[in-house]
Amino acid sequence: MERGISRRDVMNVLLDGEIIEHYPSDYPFPSVLMFGKLDMTPLHVVVACDNDRETLYIITAYYPDDVHFLGDHKTRRT
Repeated sequence: MERGISRRDVMNVLLDGEIIEHYPSDYPFPSVLMFGKLDMTPLHVVVACDNDRETLYIITAYYPDDVHFLGDHKTRRT
């Protein structure tokens, strides 16, 4: 909420976005970074799923910046 990202926007990324990074060693559950666009605005959502695949945990959501990602907002700068 403090970043001005609505639940609907996060839900749209979860439903229609794509996984761009995997974090298999995250604890307590592996997580992924998802990418989606909302009216041409890129949005990232980090989400984890429990071992039974019954519960989804939204870790964070943010607008990617050009400092950390290339212009496609999918590729992390090294």
